[in-house]
Amino acid sequence: MKKLFNGRFSTLFSVLCLYILLSFVIRIVLLIWSVKDLDLNPIDILRAFFTGFVFDLTMGSLFLALYAIYLLVFPKRWTGSLFDQCFSYFYLTLIFIIIYFSLLAEIPFWDEFGVRFNFIAVDYLIYTYEVVENINQSYPLPEIGVVLVGLIVITFVLFKKLDIFKKTFSDKSPLRHRFFFALPVLTIAVVLGWGMKNKHADFSNNMVVSELGKNGAFSFLTAFKSNELDYEIFYPKLPEKEAYSMVKKDLLQENQEYRTAAYDDISRLTTGNQEQKPNIILIAIESFSADFLTEFGNKDHLTPNYGKLSKESIFFTNLYATGTRTVRGMEALTLSVPPTPGNSIVRRPDNQDLFSVSTIIKSKDYQPYFIYGGDGYFDNMNTFFGGQGFDIVDRDRGNPLSDHIKTQRFAIPDNEVKFENAWGICDEDLYNQSIKYADINAKANKPFFQFVMTTSNHKPYTFPAGKIDLPQGDRNGAVKYTDYALGKFIADAKTKPWFKNTVFVIVADHCASSAGKWEINIDRHHIPAIIYNLPDQKPTRINRLTSQIDLMPTLFGYLGWSYTTSLYGKDINQMKIGEERAFIGNYRTLGMLREKVFTQIDDRKRVKQFIVSGNEKQTLSEIKTKDQELASQTISYYQTASVRFKNGKMKAK
Repeated sequence: MKKLFNGRFSTLFSVLCLYILLSFVIRIVLLIWSVKDLDLNPIDILRAFFTGFVFDLTMGSLFLALYAIYLLVFPKRWTGSLFDQCFSYFYLTLIFIIIYFSLLAEIPFWDEFGVRFNFIAVDYLIYTYEVVENINQSYPLPEIGVVLVGLIVITFVLFKKLDIFKKTFSDKSPLRHRFFFALPVLTIAVVLGWGMKNKHADFSNNMVVSELGKNGAFSFLTAFKSNELDYEIFYPKLPEKEAYSMVKKDLLQENQEYRTAAYDDISRLTTGNQEQKPNIILIAIESFSADFLTEFGNKDHLTPNYGKLSKESIFFTNLYATGTRTVRGMEALTLSVPPTPGNSIVRRPDNQDLFSVSTIIKSKDYQPYFIYGGDGYFDNMNTFFGGQGFDIVDRDRGNPLSDHIKTQRFAIPDNEVKFENAWGICDEDLYNQSIKYADINAKANKPFFQFVMTTSNHKPYTFPAGKIDLPQGDRNGAVKYTDYALGKFIADAKTKPWFKNTVFVIVADHCASSAGKWEINIDRHHIPAIIYNLPDQKPTRINRLTSQIDLMPTLFGYLGWSYTTSLYGKDINQMKIGEERAFIGNYRTLGMLREKVFTQIDDRKRVKQFIVSGNEKQTLSEIKTKDQELASQTISYYQTASVRFKNGKMKAK
């Protein structure tokens, strides 16, 4: 053991021990940070820390594997030479940059998402402009750089003071002795690096415990490799005909009939009554949790405008988002499909010409617009929306549309922007674009449909000065500004001749946070939605359980439309009592809430069921004896949706 820190490999083993120690410290910090969401089971916490140690050892060995090979094969007669020292210092500097940056970055990532690095972190590598700008605007970047450099310098000074480098550059052990020290590191890197999977930490229903048992850098590599999950390989399945039979039985409304008798054809003819064709503006508000509203217990009076509108609207009080990211909200609102595992369909290849809300809208002679205040290249938004026939209105930072997209793109000019941050223009400027294109379409006497995606309620939480009485850089301030801008937009729209014939659907894309005690935290998916200014419709509260995928089909029902649909969403007003359900997922874990039972499936082919109790702060209690019918219904929805996209059956005919 003494030779580990007194010979050629002294630096390598010192770095490995330092990495394991720092990873342990970060794990302690994250535990304290999330103690309110922990199930304080000592056995589970000890298991998480032991599992975490194995992950840390594995990742540290992977970091140092190349250096171990170098120390093994580098001729002993050149030990301590200028090249030897230069290579060692260069390699170790790179490793320390990666180690310190990844460990420090885990803290704000955990603060925002409540998990270790995942697909989101991978996305952040791809969309560098938005992310670098967001980091620059959200955090003191120069200070972070100084801290990073300082940590590396301190580490080198400490190693030098302890004579660790001196031992590395003076020991001239023969190859057979060096092999004895290199072998364990390389064995761990190869065997555990190949054999360890993130799912080995998923032994608890408590998400915090499971995430504590992981390693951030290892989780990042896992997410990078498995950007999409094949449902048929990883998830519980039913025989295909049985799955479709269950889905088709559950999807059919009383005002619908199936177009064909084919077992895998879910397209239905919907019969409406007294059809209306108003303009439609669908506003997806960034990270707009239900608990920001006074209606749901908030005491800070952040959303007076949304609250006022809700009293004049059809107000959905029991609506649940399908996911935890904007692209999931977009998927739910446009494709009306359960959240299939892995990445949102918005971000996947071959996602053009799908049967979507746009297919129905265009059949009614509307021209759909996607209006976004940032560059729609981010998260593949423009490719997705353009592929469904939307004209694009965005900031256009020079990222062209894909060649197969035939719709138009309109850049938001600089002279129409009063305020902008990393994610895009402020909500006021965005709503001005909505009004601009509404004016253009109204003048041409053509009904319009707009999907407007806001960004102001997003870190760094900055917005135009002098609008509200809360500070910049604060989540509550961003929420209050978002509400202010919405109120101003509706007031401005009321001055327009097209307002009387325009319906506004105003809904969140997802909640502000999904972190909590359980793998899926149902209360962190609770979002508000209203349908405002519907012709001849009295204000109504819909307290029935509703999925985000049901919102647009419900609107079409209010409008009395007859249309063909292959959407998974249903009109809430056509559902019988007890048929209501909500689909909720978070990349790998998927579920369906029906009445007070939440059925959960995951990529280890497990099926679990929980009784949901409580109102705003919901708790889950696992059911030992499963309701097999509910389990099969849950599987059938996710299985058929995943297979339909994979096999091209989601395409519009």
